[in-house]
Formats: sequence, C-alpha cells, structure tokens
Amino acid sequence: MSNRRDFLKNTGKAGLILTGAGLTQACGRQDSGAKVQSQLAHIWEEATRPFNSNFNMSGYAAEPIPNVRVGFVGLGNRGPGAVYRMAKIEGVSIAALCDLRQERVDVVMDRLQKEGPHQPVIYAGDDEIWKKMCERDDIDLIYITTPWFLHAPMALYAMEQGKHVCTEVPAATSMEDCRALVETSERTKKHCMMLENCCYDFFELLTLNMARQGYFGEIVHGEGAYIHDILEGNFSKTKYWNFWRLRENADRNGSLYPTHGLGPVCQVMNINRGDALDYLVSMSSNDFSMGTLAVKKASEDGVFEEFMNKPFRGNMNSTLIKTKKGRSILLQHDVSSPRPYSRIHMVSGTEGFAQKYPFPSGIFKDHTFFREGDEGYASLVEKYQAPIVKKIGEMARQVGGHGGMDFIMEWRMVDCLRNGLPLDMDVYDAALWSAIGPLSEWSVANRSATIDIPDYTGGHWQKNTPVDVDLKQGANTKILL
Repeated sequence: MSNRRDFLKNTGKAGLILTGAGLTQACGRQDSGAKVQSQLAHIWEEATRPFNSNFNMSGYAAEPIPNVRVGFVGLGNRGPGAVYRMAKIEGVSIAALCDLRQERVDVVMDRLQKEGPHQPVIYAGDDEIWKKMCERDDIDLIYITTPWFLHAPMALYAMEQGKHVCTEVPAATSMEDCRALVETSERTKKHCMMLENCCYDFFELLTLNMARQGYFGEIVHGEGAYIHDILEGNFSKTKYWNFWRLRENADRNGSLYPTHGLGPVCQVMNINRGDALDYLVSMSSNDFSMGTLAVKKASEDGVFEEFMNKPFRGNMNSTLIKTKKGRSILLQHDVSSPRPYSRIHMVSGTEGFAQKYPFPSGIFKDHTFFREGDEGYASLVEKYQAPIVKKIGEMARQVGGHGGMDFIMEWRMVDCLRNGLPLDMDVYDAALWSAIGPLSEWSVANRSATIDIPDYTGGHWQKNTPVDVDLKQGANTKILL
C-alpha cells in the first residue's frame, strides 16, 4: 500500500505541474491556471498529511446541560424551521437569533413569540454581527444554517468562544477547514456536530439497527447519493441569498454535497469506529444544463450575465471509495438533471440487502424480496425498527422537518446534551464526510486519479465504539406539542 501511495504522490504532483491551463476547465473554475494548480496541490498536501490526535472526541461526553441555551445564525431556508422545531423540545431556550437581513429575523421572531415563552436577543444588519452572538456568556450551543462557505468559520469561532456547535451540511468546503474543525474541537473539548439529518430518516435508522443485529451479515458495499433536480432553484433570485449555491456549482467540480448519501452508509459500516475510509476516485460528466440555462436567463435578465461564461460543474458526479477493511462505497451527485429525487441508500452484505430509492423501499434476504407495502416488509420493520423511532417517531412526523427526520436528529442531540451523553455524530464525522467534496475535486481535475482520504481520528478508529442509537441512557427529554 505504501508503494502505491508513494507512486501516486509523485505522479499526482507531476500531474498538477504538467496539466497547466487545462486544469482551469477541468476543475470548473475561472481562476488562472496557476491559482487552480496551487489550490489543487494544497488539497493533495492536506490529504497526505498525517493527523495526530491530541484528544479523542469520539465517545466524549461533555458536562450535562439541563437547559440548553441556543443561538441560531442564518434564518434563510433552513434556519426558521430549525428554530420552530427546537422550541418544541423540553430544556431548550432560544437565546438568540441572527441573520444579515433584519426582515428574516423579524419573521422568525414574530412566530416564536406567538408559540412560546422564548425571548431571544436579536442580531442583524452586519456581516460580522454573528460573532457578537457567539461571544455571549449565556449561550451553550450555536446552531448554524448559513451558506456552505460560512459553516466552518462560524463553527471555529463559536468553539473558540466556549460553545458547542451544530452546523448544516457540509461542515466545511476545504481540507484546511476540515482539519481546523478537528483540531479546535479536540483542543476546546466542544462538540462539533454536522446536522446530517439523513442519518435519522426512518429507513436509514432501520438499516442501521438491522446491521447492529447482524441482519446483513458482513457489510460488503454501500451506495448513497444526492440526486435532486434543483436547477431552477439554483437560479432563483430569492431561494439562495446572492445566488450562493449557484456560485458553488460554478466554481467547483466534484461531489459537492456528499454527506446525505455518505453519512448513513458510514454509520452502517462503522467508519471512524472500527473501519476507516482509505482512498477515492471521482469522475464528473460535462455540464449539459446549467450553462445553457445561464445563457437563457441572461438574455432575459441582466442580473444573470455574470454566470454566462462560467464553466459549471458536470451534471453527474460519481465517486468510488474504498475502506481500509476492503469495503466499497459509491456516491453520486446530480442537481441539474430531470430525475426523481434519490439518496439511493443501499446496503449490501453477505447475507442481506436493503435499498430505499428510487423505487419503494425494499429488503432482500434468503432469495426473497420484501417491498414496502408488503406484509413481510411490515413484519421486518416491526421487528427491527430503531428504538428512537418507536419512542418519538409519530411525534416527529407531527412536528415535521423532512418528514420528521430533522426533529428526530434535534431531539436526540438535545437529549444527549442534557444528559451528558456522547453525540451520535462527532467532529471526525463532520470533517471526514465533508472532505469528500474537495478530495473529489482533485480527482476529477486529475483524470479520476486516486487520492488518499485523511484519518482525522489519528488512528483511534481502530478502537472507537460504533454508533448505536439504542436509547439505553437518557431518552427522558419531553416533546412539547
């Protein structure tokens, strides 16, 4: 293995030198070729740089916080729903609300005052005002729902101010920030949880529990995806502030949003807790949609002219990952093709198989395929459904948030904080799952060459305890419906 990596290290660096201006098109950026070479070379350096852990945050239990005082930053698409859901959890105090736009804060504040006793402090109207919120002494947790490029800087600053952090996905968009998140969490001993809600969807929790019970035998292969036609939404003037998501797709070419599909598969495979991701290869198709629409939009509205000549990322990205114990993972990412929504979520083992998308959920074992809606399928769900779904699943559906999975995630996080329990997803998961984005960019730009995936646990993955949402501790937090 070391010979392979030495060879790739040498040829990878050479490739960055030889490809020249071609990298600009391959990487989907308008920067100069020299700048792109530097950026990609830095991804390689970070990928191959050893990580030495100073404190193991896996399984770390902070002091119990009976009343979790929360400050929210980012009240655009995701933030308001998070505020309303968290307000329905016992032991949560909405302490502060923050957004660049005063009108977004006002909307959330008006509804919050009608629904409960929360009286948060308001922060708005300044690019740096969120820092003032993080500096308050009466906040325990910062909940981040801003554009992607702000997640890591805000999380880092909040931890430095003594706050636990939960952030929307991805937690970081650069290798440097992935490393910084881990180093800061270990040093401050503050939780940094990425809000990967798909790990708490009903079927994903079912397959995790089935894996824990040995239903699939030895896990061999997994697949995950984010296939979601948001082409028109990316060009919306109101959905994403200042077209931030469109800009991400114009400036980067790879698996930009990998965590929805990857997170649940990693939990089933015990990644960071018994196994580890080893290396990946990634390939993107050309862009057949975004560039064309940009030209059309620009002909109708001058505000889109800046996007006319952007070399947008390809429609479909496919990324293959190998684990240190020999398992394989396929990830797909497509947000611009007219396809049905799919996260795939497929688990394949030596004794069983399960898949959720794009057809109705199904489980296969002993040469029998049980489809959702069949009597046999219902029996399996009854037998293997996760304890957390049995306890709060119906209430979560009432509260909502992607069918309830958002609320299950938030209730579980709060319950763990209130009871001083380890979180199901830690900073190593946040960094590792997010790092697939920049790593895939490097591979795409280098004709799908392999690149190593860092071990952010510093070797602790070999002894860390697997995630099991069994509710054997805590689970005493009430839901305020």
